[in-house]
Amino acid sequence: MGDTENDGGDAACWLEQVCPECGRLRASCGHDEVAAPSPSAVRRPGRDRDAAGRARNGRPRDGLGRPLPYGAQGAPRQPEGVHRSPGQTLTEAQQLLDAGMPFHAHEVLEDRWKAAPEPERPLWRALAQYAVGLTHAARGNPTGAAALLARAADGLAPFEAAPPFDLDIAGIRRWAGQPAAVSTTVPAPEAPALRRLR
Repeated sequence: MGDTENDGGDAACWLEQVCPECGRLRASCGHDEVAAPSPSAVRRPGRDRDAAGRARNGRPRDGLGRPLPYGAQGAPRQPEGVHRSPGQTLTEAQQLLDAGMPFHAHEVLEDRWKAAPEPERPLWRALAQYAVGLTHAARGNPTGAAALLARAADGLAPFEAAPPFDLDIAGIRRWAGQPAAVSTTVPAPEAPALRRLR
């Protein structure tokens, strides 16, 4: 996955590619063989696009990244393509996790994933997957949450022996494997402490 064009895209579309039945990417799981494609998977001529012509959904989104009708008041989106240092990325992502906005934390981590030097990219991809897993849990999809959190934990494993950027890799991996990570009933005051990145 070294190709930036395929490494992210619209974060909302990336989230919608996960099958709620098995937690794998829809294209490889087989659960959608008889189902019609989701509206987001159908290319439409009038689709929102950015200045470079890439698909970018312009609909407002709620705090968990779910699309709202055009004209509705949504949560402020994280600007895309912002170049942040690793420290700035982790601070901003943590603030968003603490605010109960893992989807938006994912967008911040995804920006760093796309901009990071090649040796760091697996780290940032795994952290973005971690935030996506938390998003699925908050949206009430424990199967998708468990799959993404497991993928994140596996992706972070190579960094556990020498954690970069003061990350608590062991703590993140431990949290990702707990049943509470995929539960939508974790009390809000406790949740941020369990999701500390550093």
